Amino acid sequence: MVIMISYNEYLKKILSQTLDSYNILKRIQDKPGDLDNINKEMLKINGFIKVVTNNIDQKKIPLNDFKILQSKFSQYLENYFFEKEIETMAPLYSNDIDRVKNMRLKIIEALEDKKMIESIGDLIEKL
Repeated sequence: MVIMISYNEYLKKILSQTLDSYNILKRIQDKPGDLDNINKEMLKINGFIKVVTNNIDQKKIPLNDFKILQSKFSQYLENYFFEKEIETMAPLYSNDIDRVKNMRLKIIEALEDKKMIESIGDLIEKL
C-alpha cells in the first residue's frame, strides 16, 4: 500500500522536525559531552533547511509566508557555518562547559535571526 501525502503535509513535517531540533537545542543543559548533541541537532536543522530551500517548489506552496521563509533559510545557509567551528573545537574543548554553552547559544541566536524560527511556527500553523 502506498500512502501519498500532500506537498503541504510534507513541508509541515519537515518544518516541525526543524522546530523539534531547535527545541532540543534550547533544552540542552551544557554538560561535558553535550557538544556532540549540539552538533547532531544543528546538522539535522541544516539538513531540513537545505531540503526546504532546494527541494520544495515555491509554486506548490502558494503562501507568501513560504517564499519569505525560504529566503530566510537561504540567508541562514549563506551566513552561518558552525560545522567547522565545532569540528575544530571538539577535540580541545568538548568538556569545557562555558565554550559548549557559548556554541549552543550562538547556534540558537543564528536560528532566531530575522525571526526565522518564529516564521517556521507561523507557517506550520497556516499549512
